[in-house]
Amino acid sequence: MSRHTTPAPAAESPVWRLGDLRIHRIDEVTLPAQTGPWLLPSATAHVVDQAPWLRPDFADDAGILRLTSQSFAVQVGGVRVLVDTGIGNGKTRANPAWDHLDSDYLARLEAAGFPPSTIDLVILTHLHTDHVGWNTRADGGEWRPTFPNARYLTARAEWDYWATVDMDDARRQMFADSVHPIKDAGLLDLIDVPATGADVAPGLRLIHTPGHTPGHLAVELRSATATALITGDCVHHPVQLLDPAITSCVDTDPRQAAATRRRLLTELAGTDTLLLGTHFPAPTGGLVTPDGKNGSYRLIPVPPTPATGPA
Repeated sequence: MSRHTTPAPAAESPVWRLGDLRIHRIDEVTLPAQTGPWLLPSATAHVVDQAPWLRPDFADDAGILRLTSQSFAVQVGGVRVLVDTGIGNGKTRANPAWDHLDSDYLARLEAAGFPPSTIDLVILTHLHTDHVGWNTRADGGEWRPTFPNARYLTARAEWDYWATVDMDDARRQMFADSVHPIKDAGLLDLIDVPATGADVAPGLRLIHTPGHTPGHLAVELRSATATALITGDCVHHPVQLLDPAITSCVDTDPRQAAATRRRLLTELAGTDTLLLGTHFPAPTGGLVTPDGKNGSYRLIPVPPTPATGPA
């Protein structure tokens, strides 16, 4: 997809109903076909062939992985929450598919019943370019917080890592236009997330899932009767259920990322927890189940249904 091609009209958002929770998928853009081979280079067509369930939703006939950029919006425990903020519009990016994007993301968010001014909490699973972009939007010559009434929350370990690492120019640009403006506005909160996780609101828990980045978080949502887990990038694509050792070219610690993913999938396998992938294409959500071979899993899709009105 061209970087200037927008998704379908912003009339409805896909939604999963879990008890009293309504989890909305806020679509931003379908990522170009070359994203899969670059991001997960060991997930070759031969590997995809070992998992027929990946086609047609998660891989094409040639074995090329399908990936998307999206957020999730939900009201839980009386708090209106947005999980990750995508690539963002109009920003200078080294990746041609992300450079000066022009999507209807905000219209989709509003159509789902979450106008930017009503968001209480933005959870950033980690501080990568395609997860923080809508933190800000252009206002004249300035980048200002898109969600001015929200607290932006990420792990202290994540902030501490990027505060000391030697960044390249592209990452410095991203921090300048999408991270530092929210910190300068006093909206960025850092939280210590132990291995056991951290509750931040009733029904909302942050799960420590390091490896892709040192402070990476997954997000657990609980109603009285059901649970969902939003992956961020601890699972980029369902092919990693087939083999949790498939790692990303941008993992800071590939070995730890694989161990984290293996632990998480083991905990989820055979449960009724809905797994929602931040980069999973439609149907996006599903249940994790063992797939015969030791340590291999598959995703049993749980498709969303269209939202019929505000949350």
